[in-house]
Amino acid sequence: MASFGIMFASEQVKDVRKMDKYKTAIMSSEYDFLRANTDLENIAYLVASGSHGYGTNITTSDLDLRGFLLEDEHYLLGLQTFEQFEEKKTDTVIFGAKKFIKLCAQSNPNVLELLGVDEEEILVCSDAGRIVRDNIDLFLSKRVEKTFGNYAKAQLKRLQNALVRNDDASVEKEALVLERLNSQIGQLGDKYSDLGSTGLNLRLENNEIVMDLSLQGYPLREFNSIYKDLQGIVRTFDTTRKDNFQKELPQLYKHAMHLVRMLVTGRDILEGKGVITKRRTEHDLLMAIRSGEMTFNEIFECVAVLQSEFDRAAKETALPEQVDMQKIEELLISLYK
Repeated sequence: MASFGIMFASEQVKDVRKMDKYKTAIMSSEYDFLRANTDLENIAYLVASGSHGYGTNITTSDLDLRGFLLEDEHYLLGLQTFEQFEEKKTDTVIFGAKKFIKLCAQSNPNVLELLGVDEEEILVCSDAGRIVRDNIDLFLSKRVEKTFGNYAKAQLKRLQNALVRNDDASVEKEALVLERLNSQIGQLGDKYSDLGSTGLNLRLENNEIVMDLSLQGYPLREFNSIYKDLQGIVRTFDTTRKDNFQKELPQLYKHAMHLVRMLVTGRDILEGKGVITKRRTEHDLLMAIRSGEMTFNEIFECVAVLQSEFDRAAKETALPEQVDMQKIEELLISLYK
């Protein structure tokens, strides 16, 4: 198999997508490691990922390269292993085929999306790369509900945490603090004596958290510890960061965009539409979020609708409960053969 360096240097090699917007960057000295590193000789699949892959890139967007290679035989047969190569300056990550396939089988969103990019975002695609890309359905199962769903929830929590620490977000703040406090109370049984179903109840009243407390014979020191735990949560949210908040806004809008993107991508997979990485239908919506044209209340309303669609798709999906690991293993073996 030709090395990446030879492939990209040659105008005759068909595996390289000669996209002008990427070629100049890839052939620069900044990417010399792709041609000089002998571990990277058997790159099977390499794409422009991130915002370029999603179709949400702007003029200042970096070029993130992702893909996989077929490990050299001394990694397959010898004592050393090759999981991935990473070059931080250019944000390039190239997995070994074994790890890449394993991540796909686990429904890892960041890896599955690489197989769903448009053809024009592919820089290298050997026969092995094409085989994996064409067999993407092997990696799709109901597990997508958890992996894509959990990613979206993490983005939502990150966004909410930032907003409620800002003075201007008092409306959303109390509801989120209450949610966290009740979640903490639900976990106290593993740490302290049982509070009982009516011992300590928290609720919202006139946009303020109020407490109903009814305890008899409860250990004082344990209650003091519970109070400190809950107080810590309240203090965390009460720590305002108004000055920093304005600086964080571009990143927060980006988190919000990825939250929406993850929900629609996961929804489509669960509905049997495959992995659609470039979101053409939602492009205007995503860019409006990224540019700050929508308020956070509008974004949360949109997220609520999309979460409902995602949950419905998960409930009705025809995807298998789990992937067929035997077929996936046979696919991996066929790449090396």
